[in-house]
Amino acid sequence: MMQDRAYPTLAEATRIWARIGLLSFGGPAGQIALMHRILVEEQRWLGEKRFLHALNYCMLLPGPEAMQLAVYIGWLMHRTLGGIIAGVLFVLPGVAAIMALSWVYALYGNVGPVEALFFGLKAAVLAIVIQAVIRIGSRALKNTAMLAIAAASFVAIFGFAVPFPLIILVAGLIGFFGARADLPAFRGGGGHGKVGKVQVDDADTLLGEESPDHTQVNRAWAFRISAAFLALWLVPVALLFALLGPANVFSQIAGFFSVMAVVTFGGAYAVLAYVAQEAVQNYGWLAPGEMLDGLGMAETTPGPLIMVTQFVGFMGAFREASGLSPLMAATLGGLLTTWVTFVPCFLWIFLGAPFIERLRDNAVLTAALTAITAAVVGVILNLAVWFGLHVVFDEVRTIASFGLDLDVPVWSSLNLSAAALVLAALVAVFRFKLGAVTVLAGCALAGMALALMGLT
Repeated sequence: MMQDRAYPTLAEATRIWARIGLLSFGGPAGQIALMHRILVEEQRWLGEKRFLHALNYCMLLPGPEAMQLAVYIGWLMHRTLGGIIAGVLFVLPGVAAIMALSWVYALYGNVGPVEALFFGLKAAVLAIVIQAVIRIGSRALKNTAMLAIAAASFVAIFGFAVPFPLIILVAGLIGFFGARADLPAFRGGGGHGKVGKVQVDDADTLLGEESPDHTQVNRAWAFRISAAFLALWLVPVALLFALLGPANVFSQIAGFFSVMAVVTFGGAYAVLAYVAQEAVQNYGWLAPGEMLDGLGMAETTPGPLIMVTQFVGFMGAFREASGLSPLMAATLGGLLTTWVTFVPCFLWIFLGAPFIERLRDNAVLTAALTAITAAVVGVILNLAVWFGLHVVFDEVRTIASFGLDLDVPVWSSLNLSAAALVLAALVAVFRFKLGAVTVLAGCALAGMALALMGLT
């Protein structure tokens, strides 16, 4: 262990986590790189091997892997309170920013300048989602079997509306049994490679190579912490169902996003495909274009991209206020969504992290993760196509026959301004390699300019 620096106090660590929370733009890849730069390269709290070990464990979990990585490292450094502080500060700036933008959207979303701004954001978001498909696909689709899993998951969700959790379950089982059968396609892979430019040995860090005493498996502690976080998560859900009934919008929000917290493997964009499928098509909480507006908010604010779910809960409660004023109901709906989305993340880490050594280099679990990641590529491609149809065309119709549940465009409703803006965003992302915030800002300004010219 390094002896030339004092171990950080909890107060010092809190300031570091606050800094990370305020700077965590750019989606999970950017957030993981930010944590690596600050925690590994600058602070040298932990080294490369331990960082990647924690990250690959978080990839096995449902929910936002970057936020869970923050909780894990906070716990590693300063026990349970350190993990809670790290997780809360990682999401708090996003909670505040999305809530403020949701209020603006609900009050002024149909006002010309705001509507024009979000018109531009939609094009940028579509380009960023397409970039995510290619980035994840290039890492995950290493052989024919993975390509087949990705293609099958796309056809299943886009053409037949197969539920996202079922797709993930089947993919995981394929990977599991493929590894058990020792098939070549399911050997190796399934994790992040190196993250940062500077690689730091564990021995040259404050934590060193040995695990702290508090990280050892303690079944009594695991039981107590699991019971506490299960109660924090599920007791409010049960009370809402008991007091308001299952048809109430708050009960529906609590129930749906609690299920989502358990089944949404594969990162933020995969989660969004599931949310879009359910919240837009089944619950009718918001329109497809509004889902894109929410994603634009999440892309331009700090915190996990999954914070878009707060906007979904906000708009769902706004439209079904159930006796409350719409904005009060919406605020409560947004906060309820955030609560049931993120409280389970603490549970997964505090319950599972002490057992992480048993997961290291487990070939079967790695193969299951590899297959799930391949399926997620198909799911995100579905998200890109679905968003694209609703951005570029003003009208989309559904073909529902012989098992099909397929959205197809009405070609006469092609929006030339939107198509041109999407093309410009794609050129900015792929040709000029511009960052997400730059592309979002540029497209927002272009959307407002087109509106001034009467072209939207």
